[in-house]
Order: sequence, then structure tokens, then C-alpha cells
Amino acid sequence: MRGESAVPTMTNTVAAVAAQPAVPIAPASGRPALPVELLGPDARAVVIIPTYNERDNVARIIAAVLAQDARLDVLIVDDGSPDGTGAIVDELARENGRVHALHRAKKLGLGTAYVAGFRWALTQGYAAVFEMDADFSHDPGHLASFLRAIESAHLVLGSRYRDGKVTVVNWPMSRLLLSFFANAYARVVTGLPLWDATGGFKCFRREVLAAIDLDDVRSNGYAFQIEMSFRAWRKGYRIAELPIVFTDRTEGESKMSKRIVREAVWMVWRLRWWAITGRL
Repeated sequence: MRGESAVPTMTNTVAAVAAQPAVPIAPASGRPALPVELLGPDARAVVIIPTYNERDNVARIIAAVLAQDARLDVLIVDDGSPDGTGAIVDELARENGRVHALHRAKKLGLGTAYVAGFRWALTQGYAAVFEMDADFSHDPGHLASFLRAIESAHLVLGSRYRDGKVTVVNWPMSRLLLSFFANAYARVVTGLPLWDATGGFKCFRREVLAAIDLDDVRSNGYAFQIEMSFRAWRKGYRIAELPIVFTDRTEGESKMSKRIVREAVWMVWRLRWWAITGRL
């Protein structure tokens, strides 16, 4: 069903979806929501984009991100891409001080790439830290909405399924159903009241990342997104879910695998157990 609306409720334009407000998520039971302070007009933000063999996309996605707001920088975390992605980023970084590169020797996984990026962002003093894909499945046009929403939340999540409405373009029905029901499964098991806990388009305030023991984060695939949101939610940080349009990649290959799916299936139970036993 590629290239067609997967369900009748799909919104077909980024502009229409971006006009919808972010919806706050109720804090974990028994935990008051922590207060939110304004970031201020001079607050800096960085968009972390992990890459592996993204030479056809990386220059375009960097340019598109930087064009959205002068406060945004980009950090590319490249896992030793054999196609030369890292070299392209290095050249762009020499030309533009808003572009940064973090090189790793080999492919080590999505979660560890983001954790490495988080550590770098915290040392550089950024007030807000984004996660974003390199393949344009996350439209840079949504970044302005994220920047507005993060003024009243600690964590903003881009949602493909908010209120049960699907805003996904170009996915086959099998992939859409897997993702939709995986999120329902995560909600039931963990109690995390998110429509889209597995999405990778999000923005953290620095205090959230500083409060989470990044050494203790165990997930590395899509379960990483559930785990980070769950940890923030359990600590009482204010979370908002912002509707986005998600468009499947048109260049390169998907990083989805059966191992990533298995990790997500079991990790939600580990999170529930950790919460029950007080480990979080």
C-alpha cells in the first residue's frame, strides 16, 4: 500500500498537522509534574542525527535542518559508514560552525549513537537536544513546532498515531500494523500513556538527559525510544506529544531487523519490573 493513505484518518500535509498543538501527558501515578522554566530566546539547541551509509541524504538533511531556525545546530553521529558519509560531514563542518561530527569506528546501534550524542550535547551546553533520522522520514518542517512546544514541556515527542489518527505515508500495511500495535502493547505493559512511544523524532531539555543515568540505559534499537521516555515519565518530567507526518525513506535501506523487534518485545517487561522494584 506504498504511496497511499494507509487509513482514512491520515493527514496528508505537514502544514496541517504542524498546526495542531502538542498534548501534555499525565505524570506517572503518585508523582507531581516538575515545573518548566522558559528557555529564553537565546537558548541553543542541537539536532542529533545518527548515520550509517547516508551519503545521498546527509548534506540535504543538514541544510534543511539549519534552515529552520538560527538557534539550531546539527551533530552527525556516524558509525564508520563505508560509503563516505563521515567525510562529507567533515567537509560541511569545516565550512559551517553549526555542523558537528562525532565518528565511531563501526556500526554500534541507534541507542548507543544517541547516548554518545547526548553526552556530547551536555558538555557543549545546549539547552535542548533533538533526535532525528537522516532519511527525511522526519520532516524538518516540524522543528519549529517542537521549539514552541519545548517551552512548556521537558520532553516533546513526535507522534504518528496521536488520538488514534495515523499520519504515516508510504508504509506497507504490514509495517504500519506492526508499529501501531507495538505501541499499544507498550502502553498496556508499561502504563506509559503515549500514542507513539517508539517514534524517534523528539526533543529533550538538557535537565532530563542530565537526570537520567545514561550508563544505565540498556536498549539499543527502537526499544531505546520507549526506555528514554519511560525513564523521563517516571521522574515526573512534563511530556507533550506533538502530531507529525512520517514519510517512509525514499533513499537507502531501512535499519529495521527481527533482533530490534525482539528487543522491544522484552524491554517493556523489564521496564515494568524495574519500576515495580524501584530500580528506576
